[in-house]
Amino acid sequence: MATEEDSVEQAAVARRERLRALKAAKELLDTPDDDTETAKDDNPGMKFRNYVPQDKELQEGKLAPPVLPKFEDPVAAAPPPSEKTQDPFLNIAPKKPNWDLRRDVQKKLDKLERRTQKAIYKLMEEQEKEKLLGEEGITAEEN
Repeated sequence: MATEEDSVEQAAVARRERLRALKAAKELLDTPDDDTETAKDDNPGMKFRNYVPQDKELQEGKLAPPVLPKFEDPVAAAPPPSEKTQDPFLNIAPKKPNWDLRRDVQKKLDKLERRTQKAIYKLMEEQEKEKLLGEEGITAEEN
């Protein structure tokens, strides 16, 4: 416990010393020197960026306009795209003109295909039965 209190007290003392040093440095900066005081009277230290003053003394504070770096437009520097000879609307159109019709009707076509297969199967069964009955009738008459 004693070491923690000692370290906290040492940190507080160190901070007080830093604050005193900063305060002293600020006071030194704020004290006017005799040489700088006379220079400030001659030139009030005003700087004009966008205004041209009428007074001759103030015109010395006029700053030169800032020089902007040259901007190179990357779009303008790119080569122009080559002309395409192919019509762009050909790429939009589908390969087969009836693809959307087939897509919409595909479920119905599948259902009809199953029904057709069942009907063909029934017809084949009926033909087989007739064939068997016909053979039985012929064999019965011969006896």
